[in-house]
Amino acid sequence: MTGYATSTQETEAGTITIEIKSVNSRFLDLQFRINDEFRALESHFREAISKRITRGKVECRFSFGKKTTDTQQKSLNSGVLQQLEEFQAAISARFPNASALTSAEILRWPGVIEESEINAEHLQAAIQATMQQTLDAFVVSREREGAALGQVLLSKITAMEEIVTRITPLMPQILQQFQQKATARLEEALGLASANPTNQPSATQTITREEALDRIRQEVTVYGIRVDVAEELARLSAHLTETRHLLKKGGQLGKRLDFMMQELNREANTLGSKAALKELADASMDLKLLIEQMREQVQNLE
Repeated sequence: MTGYATSTQETEAGTITIEIKSVNSRFLDLQFRINDEFRALESHFREAISKRITRGKVECRFSFGKKTTDTQQKSLNSGVLQQLEEFQAAISARFPNASALTSAEILRWPGVIEESEINAEHLQAAIQATMQQTLDAFVVSREREGAALGQVLLSKITAMEEIVTRITPLMPQILQQFQQKATARLEEALGLASANPTNQPSATQTITREEALDRIRQEVTVYGIRVDVAEELARLSAHLTETRHLLKKGGQLGKRLDFMMQELNREANTLGSKAALKELADASMDLKLLIEQMREQVQNLE
């Protein structure tokens, strides 16, 4: 899911700024924007983020603005000055007419002016504190979006529960209608077969009415078992209850909800494959549409 947070902290050495933002991704993808001089911090940042975040394309930006105030203590590097003096003497010995370095040129020489050293330990502690502050705010922003997304998912569950509740009482009626249609078709088929001399060459091979009815009862029973979706509806109801429980419980449940979406989709597909009447086929299509909508959103949850 998406999230954003940024923090800034002023230190004696300069200004620390850390920004973290993310977009939806099924897996964790970390990207860092850090100045080369602070590149060693990447491993620490990666570890800190990975402990709190498991999904999303996350980008972390770190910047450090070094202070350059007039009050900053500066001094001349005696070692560099000594080297310049030796270089100047060597050049004057070989080239007597060469001009000597001016004071301005000496002061511009790299390393001549030393600035007060940054306390690395204090700076490291400040960076870690800023990172923790930014990460806390980032997690809170994702939790807010997660709560809103959870309400959307709960509405999808409610819609699916309504479908299951609507078609479950219809099952006895649906099975009865199916049995009546199947019986009529079998009676017609067996009656035509008995009357067709090409299929029944002799009277001794003609089946009796009792045998035909018994055959019809067997066939209807077998087909009735095949189209009975009571178990699928019961499992759908159980899976929906568990999914609702997980959403209300909260926490890191993205992968668990992924599994529940697979189970719901399996039952909806089975319901569709066993649909002998339009009511069940329509219910299966509606369920699969809602499950697919949930699956797309679930992949964004932590």
